[in-house]
Amino acid sequence: EVQLQASGGGSVQAGGSLRLSCVINGFSFAEYGIGWFRQAPGKERVGVAAISVPDGETIYADSVKGRFTVSEDNAGNTVYLEMNRLKPEDSAVYYCAGTYSTIVNMYLDHMDYWGKGTQVTVSS
Repeated sequence: EVQLQASGGGSVQAGGSLRLSCVINGFSFAEYGIGWFRQAPGKERVGVAAISVPDGETIYADSVKGRFTVSEDNAGNTVYLEMNRLKPEDSAVYYCAGTYSTIVNMYLDHMDYWGKGTQVTVSS
């Protein structure tokens, strides 16, 4: 069974940085996709970034382009979300999700597996 565990959230001031980690276990095939999503209170869950493993193709939401970077480790069992120049509007619970689709995407209904979220709070 596929399991995903996100960690690394915390509280930072605007302009600061955080790195989230998503530990991945259980995919039956070597090729899969991982997406990062976030959900702020009272708002819908939205895609932030995604990566296809192992080829490393990435996509980003316009709101985070140039500030966030999604990457995978060499072992292929951890995906990171490096978040720089954080803004208060980045505050949310962040989730990682996985899919067997090798077409990199951030569609919620394309994700097959979800991990528990990690809270990111950015103060002004």
